[in-house]
Amino acid sequence: MIATEQSLTRATVARYAVGSLGTGGFATLPGLVLVYYLTDSLGVAAIVAGAVVTVAKVWDVIIDPVIGARSDRMLAEHGSRRPMMLIGAIALPVFFLLTFAVLPGTAAGPAAVWVLVAFVLTATAFSLFQVPYIALPAELASGYDQRTRLLTWRVVVLTFAILLFGAGGPALRSLGGGNTFAGYLLMALVAGVVIGAGMLVSAFVAPRGLPAGGLPPRESIFATLRSNYAAGVRVLRDSQPFRALLLTFLLQGLATGMMLAGANYVATWVLRSEDAVTFLFIALIAPALIVTPLWGVVARRIGKERGFVIASILFGVAALSMVALLWAPGVWVYAPVAVAGAAYAGMQSLPMAMLPDVISHDARRNGDGRAGTFGGMWTAGETTGMALGATVLSIVLAVSGYVSRSAAVADAAGQPGSAVAGIVLSFSLVPAVIIAVSLAPLARYRLRKGDIDGVV
Repeated sequence: MIATEQSLTRATVARYAVGSLGTGGFATLPGLVLVYYLTDSLGVAAIVAGAVVTVAKVWDVIIDPVIGARSDRMLAEHGSRRPMMLIGAIALPVFFLLTFAVLPGTAAGPAAVWVLVAFVLTATAFSLFQVPYIALPAELASGYDQRTRLLTWRVVVLTFAILLFGAGGPALRSLGGGNTFAGYLLMALVAGVVIGAGMLVSAFVAPRGLPAGGLPPRESIFATLRSNYAAGVRVLRDSQPFRALLLTFLLQGLATGMMLAGANYVATWVLRSEDAVTFLFIALIAPALIVTPLWGVVARRIGKERGFVIASILFGVAALSMVALLWAPGVWVYAPVAVAGAAYAGMQSLPMAMLPDVISHDARRNGDGRAGTFGGMWTAGETTGMALGATVLSIVLAVSGYVSRSAAVADAAGQPGSAVAGIVLSFSLVPAVIIAVSLAPLARYRLRKGDIDGVV
């Protein structure tokens, strides 16, 4: 049952927003440290490390549409998406801890397999929460502006989570002192508990209603995969605004995922301080915390889609300016990072507020019952972008001659100049070009406020 504008209480907004403590934490911390953990603690070659992260994310892409359709069925059968979200919230901390629990002295091959299996299980648990979570705004709020309000506060918490985990994760890791195993294990334990807690609280915001009845018979897993992917293809075919928005978000996920995965490398090999990654995240997120509500104001005045274009251009220009790190590495980089952070807040809050509009527009044209499918396809697209970011980074590192190292000989290896240049370009020029490309599909997004609220 869709909530009226009056029923969107502060408690509902707060409980929904706190879920982004989990989604922001999981999107940030593995993207920041996982490839670096593999190459610089476990001695895994850069290209193999990228493959580990990519395979885990490909698994996400496979299962997200299936989970989305199952979420829709659960809503129809039980009147709520909540049970699936609870399972994900409880399971994720366990598997997240296992991901960073590779025993010291483990050879690179077995270590890579360990991380792959554990991270696939972690990603599965996350998807059980994330996919229905994304579908909830269309059920919690009605109207263009109410969804903007709901999603704006979600992104405020999301931005805080990125700061908390992006700066706090490496800080926790450093508490291990010279013991890399203890540092990563402490980080994974604390972060996993906080992520799971945020997800658990938010799961209870899922509305509970009466089962709809009239469900189709259960299918085999292969029939389910086929039918659910067919449903995903149908929503892509039926909704041109969704196609445009999803492709834009996927490309921007690729750009930001590449920068996220590269931040540790920039700190270590360009700024010459592993601890600098904490300051990079403070510079990125502190402005975003301030300006996120302002993007909501921009959306109300000029439209979400125009605000999204402005945020994207601002981010791309800031990223491009950091090419100068090739010739003049230094603390000046925190200034363009801060500009990118302010823009990133808009690049997150505005498309997330546009997605429920797309779902509502589709429901008006094609009927209710597909929100979970939209959520599954959206999560799959977002996951694909972030995964490809890590993949492209690992390819650049491998091609530019990056030297992997294990914790036992952490200080024994330097990096050739070509590898340092590859790190800088992966953090600046390449993401800027991808952001520029993302503006093409965004220009094809044509939904406006009148299309959503029925105002001519």
